[in-house]
Amino acid sequence: MGLSEETALALGHTIDIYKASFRPLKHTLSGRDERTMMKLLVDASTDRVLGCHIFGPEAGELAQLVAIPMKMGATKVQFDSTVAVHPTMAEELVTMRTKTATRAPA
Repeated sequence: MGLSEETALALGHTIDIYKASFRPLKHTLSGRDERTMMKLLVDASTDRVLGCHIFGPEAGELAQLVAIPMKMGATKVQFDSTVAVHPTMAEELVTMRTKTATRAPA
């Protein structure tokens, strides 16, 4: 939901990118090899979360949870200060602390 990398860059945003790829805990315990990938796009100057992309089981459920704070203009700092529900895949969205890339418009 929100902006893609390409759209954010086309709109003139410099973006910080946070990514996580992992096997949900319930699958590590069951032995299944399903993986989840999440990515947050954050405006580098305002810290506002511009986009969130989730691929994997229960992505639809997580999308609804993220859409509300994004619509309200939440920042990455506000995401980070949220108490994560454990063990859930959603906790990954509030524990991604390492920026994986920064991109600026061409």
